[in-house]
Amino acid sequence: MSILISENIHQIQQRINQACTRVGRNPNEVKLLLATKTVALPRIVEAFETGNTLIAENKIQELKEKYEALKPYPHTNHFIGHLQSNKIRDLLLCEVQCLQSLDRYALAEKLQQKLEQENKYLDVFIQVNTSGELSKFGVAPSKTLSLVKAVSRLDRLRIKGLMTIGLFSATAEHARPCFRLLKQLQEEIIQADIPNVSMDELSMGMSGDLEIAITEGATIIRVGTAIFGARQYPDSYYWNENKKVE
Repeated sequence: MSILISENIHQIQQRINQACTRVGRNPNEVKLLLATKTVALPRIVEAFETGNTLIAENKIQELKEKYEALKPYPHTNHFIGHLQSNKIRDLLLCEVQCLQSLDRYALAEKLQQKLEQENKYLDVFIQVNTSGELSKFGVAPSKTLSLVKAVSRLDRLRIKGLMTIGLFSATAEHARPCFRLLKQLQEEIIQADIPNVSMDELSMGMSGDLEIAITEGATIIRVGTAIFGARQYPDSYYWNENKKVE
């Protein structure tokens, strides 16, 4: 096993534990999700050997390329990137357990149709654009509750929480309002008491701002570079995708 990967994961776990301790949270409430975009298969397997088996891709093509090779290793696969409706079949073929980036009703309807055909169910998070950046996908905060209500009527989709990508900034503190807003939306949705909706999960925070996210209520932290090393391009490159009308 690579000492570097195991040591990096240990350090991230320490950061999570310390952040939880500072705000009186149980570290068991916060799950570490390994963001494996651009990460080579052997390095993902090395990470699995530490006992951390929750991973996520944000490109369907990369998800497909790794699917068969990772099949022998018990793990849980989420998808955190923008999903085009013509990629739904690929998402389901790759046995993704949770789509964290559901941001529009048209996609939810198409997912429902495909899931009905295959007699399957899918956990989903609603992705919210809490920073207001035009480069980012996600439903507007003001429209989140109405989207949750609409999706809740689709019985093949199980809403488990919310996801957001904090403001990209050299100063981690600048992401705090984004995380705080997601927590407020979670509380608003819980208050609405919508049937078939669970709001247990808040997926927010990455390598640079995980402490702030935990302070504001994150239950899933998405970490890639701090574990696997720097990528060729910054995170903003991988998340800033061309928006396509569907």
